[in-house]
Amino acid sequence: MPRSVNVVAARRRRKKMMKHAKGYFGRKKNVWTVAKNQIEKGWLYAYRDRRNRKREFRKLWIQRINAAVREHGMNYSTFIGKLHAADIQINRKVLADLAMHNPDAFAAIVNAL
Repeated sequence: MPRSVNVVAARRRRKKMMKHAKGYFGRKKNVWTVAKNQIEKGWLYAYRDRRNRKREFRKLWIQRINAAVREHGMNYSTFIGKLHAADIQINRKVLADLAMHNPDAFAAIVNAL
């Protein structure tokens, strides 16, 4: 009895993967094994960097807040400590945006502490 292979399903599975390889350079876009490895590596990087992006943005916001607060004679840690003590609940993203685009409003927050 001849060996039965489900070529239709295998081809569909490979075509679905190869669709993700569009735009890659060289063999990464049209050779199955190379493309599969590259796609999987790309997915790993994407998963990892979705988390890293959150860290990077938080670091950026902290740097911006620190720079803005130092103009008012305070450092970041004392500012955040006083913010929590005063029960002002503004997150770092908003504080950094105020420091960059609306220094007057940021100065009002600093002076309120």
